[in-house]
Amino acid sequence: MKHWTLTAVAAAAVALVAATADAHGPTRQKVTETIEINAPAAKVWAVIGNFQDMSWHPAVVKGEGKGGNDVNATRTLTLQGGAVIPEETLEKYDAAGMNYSYRITKEDVKVLPVTNYTSRIAVTEEGGKAKVEWRGAFYRGFPNNDPPPELSDEAAIKAIKGVYSSGLEALKKKVESGS
Repeated sequence: MKHWTLTAVAAAAVALVAATADAHGPTRQKVTETIEINAPAAKVWAVIGNFQDMSWHPAVVKGEGKGGNDVNATRTLTLQGGAVIPEETLEKYDAAGMNYSYRITKEDVKVLPVTNYTSRIAVTEEGGKAKVEWRGAFYRGFPNNDPPPELSDEAAIKAIKGVYSSGLEALKKKVESGS
């Protein structure tokens, strides 16, 4: 009888843990993309170092903002096709260290299928070349279990990787061509 009770308690505990694991919702996702650019880091930073100016990214057709490069500065990005990222806010800015961090403070999951998005972009000098690292952390666009495909973890990761890789490739081309 004692063995049966212990087995029943163990089975109930396993079922509870399994149910809890399914019920917790999404997990924070992370993406990091890097690129090496055949130019001094300072030259690359001169292109991307202004939080208000994302004209180097091929998806961005217009940026508007206020606050310059001061902490809590904001920007709104209009993308190809007219979609808008309503608001990003600058959290940290280090011109000497050639990096800044920001977050999306007003989200539209139809434009970018993520929530609670934070990001950091940094430029470092490596042997006369620049290394640019763009990393972000975020949750998928659907906060509950069983997300629709367009708001899933996979969709969120794919979207952010696409933003980062296309931006970094365009940055490399722009800086290396001198345009």
